[in-house]
Amino acid sequence: MAQVIAKLGDDVSTDVIYPGRYMATVLPSETPQYAFADDAELNGRLEAKRIPAGSAIVAGKNFGCGSSREQACSCLKGWELTIVARGFARIFLQNSINLGLNLVTAPDFEASEGDELEVAGDKVVNKTTGKSFAVVPLPKARQAIIDAGGLIAYTRKRVTEAAGKA
Repeated sequence: MAQVIAKLGDDVSTDVIYPGRYMATVLPSETPQYAFADDAELNGRLEAKRIPAGSAIVAGKNFGCGSSREQACSCLKGWELTIVARGFARIFLQNSINLGLNLVTAPDFEASEGDELEVAGDKVVNKTTGKSFAVVPLPKARQAIIDAGGLIAYTRKRVTEAAGKA
């Protein structure tokens, strides 16, 4: 179960998620502190650790548009957030997969801040309203990368498995 900690609209730019003035910070252990840095309330709740891991941010279409900065994904991954959106920008989607950020694409999804969500395979259920929404699944290969924790972890696992068979 995930609680919605923020409801955002369409076309949320990577500049909003991770402002450009912090681009010199690239370590995944350091990027989370700058998540939504220009939204003092949301950033403050994250920094105060008042948001449990597994919480969700919900958004409209084209989440993660703008620049291709990987830090926009790593700062969200650092808080172990799930992003449920009607759609994702292509580069943000691929960066998220590579970093193991949990994304859910649900084109007709509706939720409000404070709602409780359950992602159950091919649907996301808003437990607060009782409504279910279809999920657009990722291809199995891409989902396997997320499930492994990102591309590096996935590759390590595959190399280890291959070495064991040799």
